[in-house]
Amino acid sequence: METLQFAIPTLFGLEALAAEELRRLELPGVQTENGRVLCEGGMKDIPRINVNLRTGERVLLVLGQFPAGDFDALFEQTKALPWHELIPRSGAFPVKGYSLNSVLKSVPACQSIIKKAVASRLGEAYGLETLPENGALYQIQFSIMKDTATLMLDTSGPGLYKRGYRAAGVEAPLRETLAAAMVLLSKYRGRDPFCDPFCGSGTIAIEAALIAKNRAPGLNRSFSAQKWEWVTTQSWMDAAEEAIDREFEGTYDIWGGDIDPKAVELARHNAGLAEVEDLVRFDVADAMTFHRSEPHGRIVTNPPYGERLMEHREAEELYRGFGKAYRTLPEGWKLFLLSSHTEFERTFGSQAGKKRKLYNGMIKCDLFMLP
Repeated sequence: METLQFAIPTLFGLEALAAEELRRLELPGVQTENGRVLCEGGMKDIPRINVNLRTGERVLLVLGQFPAGDFDALFEQTKALPWHELIPRSGAFPVKGYSLNSVLKSVPACQSIIKKAVASRLGEAYGLETLPENGALYQIQFSIMKDTATLMLDTSGPGLYKRGYRAAGVEAPLRETLAAAMVLLSKYRGRDPFCDPFCGSGTIAIEAALIAKNRAPGLNRSFSAQKWEWVTTQSWMDAAEEAIDREFEGTYDIWGGDIDPKAVELARHNAGLAEVEDLVRFDVADAMTFHRSEPHGRIVTNPPYGERLMEHREAEELYRGFGKAYRTLPEGWKLFLLSSHTEFERTFGSQAGKKRKLYNGMIKCDLFMLP
């Protein structure tokens, strides 16, 4: 298998950012679809994508795509794939996936058929009636859309948003991939002062520090494919070395504030785990009195929405107070604020120059960009 096909799921609205990241890694065949990005590569690119990608959710290796109008077709086409070239006799191969707009609607039934087909192929290859499945994990993922099945192996394991620096979080945490996307959309590159006045557990400021330093987000974690026999240890070492060689050295003005002392303490702890504690500082501070005197800078933030953490009215009061504080800043300051509040601009007191639809988990949001 010299040329491999990869599918990288993303949160809705982040497809173009993930595609740009893959192009920067010089991967061929980059294409965007709703909720995912496709590209090609070799075995050595499995570590490279996993280690470097900031805005993708996981790296799936596409093994086959075929019409699946009934269970017989699903079984036979699945069995025809070269599973024995990828999964060893002891490999564990659980199956999960989804079906949309297809004749085969039952996900449990599809899981069972795919599992039986893979087991049949592996059993024939290894001369076993029962496979032990006590070795490394080879998570099979499937999607069936409009009667077309796609079968994939998950190379990542835990989602790529799990960078390894957040052992615990405050309520309603922001996923790291979305935080990185907000920083990238602000076009922050480490030159201007960077602030998050609602920092919570520090995710946005930490992602900003990683981006400023050009530090790969996956250097401090492990991946499923590290235990796969055909993905060499050397390829992981090469990917890490390549990523470290690309890092920048410098000093950056990155700040996070929160009114909750426990959140600030947690943010500092997380920055230490991310190895950026020397690049970012956190303070107990009230966003309603936020002020900076520098002529320009960026604010990237995710205040409470009034859906889970706070009452709607309290959120509006917070937006109103922060809006007043924002308008005291020098003209060169730009704001990138994520909120699901439909009346945000009215309560904030200023109109956004641009808005971009994003999803925080299942919550539909807008990234408001001011001025």
